[in-house]
Amino acid sequence: MGLIVGENIITLQQVSSTNDYLKSNLSNSKPYTEGTVIMAVEQYAGKGQAGNVWKSEPGKNLICSILLNPTFLLPKDQFELNIAVSLAIIDTLEPILGKNLRIKWPNDIYYLDKKIGGILIENILRGISWKHAIIGIGLNINQTDFGDYQAKSVSLKQLLNREFEVKTLLQTLCFHLSIEYQKLKGRQAAQQKKRYKGFLYRLGQPANFLIAGQCKNGTILDVSKEGKLIVDFDGKLTEYAIKEIAFI
Repeated sequence: MGLIVGENIITLQQVSSTNDYLKSNLSNSKPYTEGTVIMAVEQYAGKGQAGNVWKSEPGKNLICSILLNPTFLLPKDQFELNIAVSLAIIDTLEPILGKNLRIKWPNDIYYLDKKIGGILIENILRGISWKHAIIGIGLNINQTDFGDYQAKSVSLKQLLNREFEVKTLLQTLCFHLSIEYQKLKGRQAAQQKKRYKGFLYRLGQPANFLIAGQCKNGTILDVSKEGKLIVDFDGKLTEYAIKEIAFI
């Protein structure tokens, strides 16, 4: 199958951020094989997209960072990796939760209208070449109290009223990520994009968005090759980058 993600798993009892830990060690020339996973029991300064904070109760959730070296892709095609990772998470959770999972652009995994997971991909480039990609993933597994985020978050335990083994779920995630990464490497990005679009949150549904401080009603049509959200406003199609548009 090619690369087997998770053959090397390093578990840390406590770390500020698994992404930062992996990035720091790579910058200090510490050798890691591709597919290495850094898993944290407790992460006290986790990062979300565009500077947001990812908060997690110690020992309750799946928190990890995975090292990939997607040198076969050009940096301009980096959103294709985001698609592959998103699909791997869907394939991990769908046998447990069924058909109500969605991918909320750009980096969240939703069950109905609540967040169950998030992705943060940080890229390390050398000139015009892509050297490393650090894939940060957080999934809500056994946590039931999300504080200020209670209304917007959900976990497997809340949905199914039972505990789950985090390490078993990590193994399943690594299996599916290995498959999707191999598909991407095998030039199946177009097929992955088609499948990704089928999971896109609020696709084809009129909704309110916040854009430059104003509320506008539009309809999500797609995501561009560059990873921008394509929204239809009364026949006018506009593309938005991260933080240029927000769901209301």
